Amino acid sequence: MLNRFDVGSRARDRASVTEMASQDHTRGGDEAAPTAGAAAVDTADSAAFAHNLSDRDFRRILIIKPSSLGDVVHALPVLHGLRQRYPAAHVAWLIAPPFDALIRDHPALDEVIPFDRRVYGRMLSSPAAVRRFIGFLAALRRGRFDLVIDLQGLFRSGFLARATAAPVRIGFAEAREFAHVFYTHRIPRRPADTHAVDRNYAVADLLGFASVPITFDLALTQSETTAAFRRLAECAPGDGPLIAILPGARWETKRWPADRFAETIRAIRERRLGRCLLLGSPDERDLCDRIAAASADDAEPVANLAGRTSLREMTAIIGLCNLVLCHDSAPLHIAVALRRPVVCITGPTNPSRTGPFRRPESVCRIELDCSPCYYRRLRQCPHAHRCMVDLSVDHVLERVRAVTGSLQTPVAGAPQP
Repeated sequence: MLNRFDVGSRARDRASVTEMASQDHTRGGDEAAPTAGAAAVDTADSAAFAHNLSDRDFRRILIIKPSSLGDVVHALPVLHGLRQRYPAAHVAWLIAPPFDALIRDHPALDEVIPFDRRVYGRMLSSPAAVRRFIGFLAALRRGRFDLVIDLQGLFRSGFLARATAAPVRIGFAEAREFAHVFYTHRIPRRPADTHAVDRNYAVADLLGFASVPITFDLALTQSETTAAFRRLAECAPGDGPLIAILPGARWETKRWPADRFAETIRAIRERRLGRCLLLGSPDERDLCDRIAAASADDAEPVANLAGRTSLREMTAIIGLCNLVLCHDSAPLHIAVALRRPVVCITGPTNPSRTGPFRRPESVCRIELDCSPCYYRRLRQCPHAHRCMVDLSVDHVLERVRAVTGSLQTPVAGAPQP
């Protein structure tokens, strides 16, 4: 049974896609086959078609952005812009668990459609998975979306967009895996170093809301913020700026060595730059435990909440920190969305594309001819991971000191326990 979250405060009187999917699962989902539609618009004619779309009033809108967590954050301004442009529309978001927790109860959303690709990856060996997928496709089609925006840009997401049979399906001209063949309108190609947020928001030019300022809204509740404040008061008491340190990253090549983080924590403590708090996912708990042990001080232990918070709890905690020290990873983009000061350690990626949005001064890296390389595994790197290994603690501390020197504590607007 597919799950569905009802989000937002507006009244709803129509069935959701996931409600229909659960019905199709029992009926066999015989209405999933897409029909022929309009050919994709040539990007050379985008200006003319942008005028046509900007004059239209869409009623049922679907955003397709299943993953990953940082990429979902990058897409939030599109949601805000759509809600400003189409205040009465039903807006849904197709997203992969567990990232759906980030947008749950978002006031600009009417519906969250969970799509777990791992379930549908079993279709080759599971007839039940095939039936479930067919039912899901049929439900998407009967969702009666008149506008679908694919911000993922892969074959699977493009196929899902086409399966809706929406008359307008927008995606990137440079989408991978030939996904562009499923679109009726294409977002023109941008320069290679365009930030992911700006790349996504280019859809505003087609739909007529480019004048709406780029705005992130993670929609944390007051109760979530208050709970985070109380938890910090218990685990990281004291004065001085609170520095969240997130040493994890999905790519091996993005990770600064653990012993450097431990040395950095000791130096921050010795120089009285602030209090340190380790954060991370359950998969990063062991890493953070090792760093906490290596930087331990009997008089002032390091607070460590890695693996001990939910996604939304971690987000609320990040929102109360005075500085976030991390890699080019999801917590970085969450911190930027929450307007927190950041120091971003980066090496194999291009910070102009996926670094802190419009904060080049927050990037901490060394210039190398081989960077960015976009290698994910250490074994792929022919240069002994120099972009991270050669980045010194002093280099990072200099950037931390520059930020903490201008901070005031506690965080403005933080609730009192």
